[in-house]
Amino acid sequence: MTIQQAYKQLMYQLFELYDDREAANISDWTIEHITGQRKIERVTNKEFPFSAYQQQLLNDYSVELLQHKPVQYVLHEAWFAGMKLYVDENVLIPRPETEELVQWVVEEVTGYRPQAAGMLDIGTGSGCIAIALKKKLPFIEIHAADISADALKVAEKNASLHQTAIIFHQSDILKKEDWNLFTQFDIIVSNPPYVKGSEAKAMKDNVLKYEPHQALFVSDDDALIFYKAMAAFGKQHLKPGGKLFVEINEALGNEVLHLLTHAGYKEIEIKKDMQGKERMIKAKMSDV
Repeated sequence: MTIQQAYKQLMYQLFELYDDREAANISDWTIEHITGQRKIERVTNKEFPFSAYQQQLLNDYSVELLQHKPVQYVLHEAWFAGMKLYVDENVLIPRPETEELVQWVVEEVTGYRPQAAGMLDIGTGSGCIAIALKKKLPFIEIHAADISADALKVAEKNASLHQTAIIFHQSDILKKEDWNLFTQFDIIVSNPPYVKGSEAKAMKDNVLKYEPHQALFVSDDDALIFYKAMAAFGKQHLKPGGKLFVEINEALGNEVLHLLTHAGYKEIEIKKDMQGKERMIKAKMSDV
């Protein structure tokens, strides 16, 4: 089997599950992972032979991919903010819109650069937000928290891979007794669970079957539960003038805005992502 034959074999199989573009992208990623050859190299080396070991890898990966398992979990890698991260089914797959949240934080911090600044990432998962921010803002001490010990193992692995000093905590933002673990911060950032249970029926199998529901879903009866907790937590743990940045459900922007306004936050701003969806919100503590 040649490298071109392997690519086409996988792509044609994936046509049964994905549209042409996504099937091609998954196939490209998988073949590059197996061979170490990028697309341009494979175009010029179409007859490059697959070894028996590479064919076995392809067969193993194909079985998982054809069960709707996300390619990121199959290959144990995901890209975020220019970084290759390790991921498994204990953490959400990092999304491009979360990169936009990171960039918003960077833009806000660059320019005023608080002295001895501290930041907390709540619900860190793979560590993607905390690690990206530490690389872009190395002068900030960054803490990252998650309820899941298994997720924290993934985050710690990624922090080590990217040589970033992050202080990790296992804690539950919904439990006030856990709040005592933390000091005060200049910035709190989070991509919390915000998908309502009723929205699950519109989601694809590769998300529903494999990504951790604890990190995705909230009850329809209390869809703002994490925003309520973070608003209260921030009142205790944000320094005067400190800022809260959170990703939101595009259908709940006004509700989160009213919640933060009622909690006493100032200069609240909803920001749209590159697709024009209201995807993130910023709020500031009073300066006194």
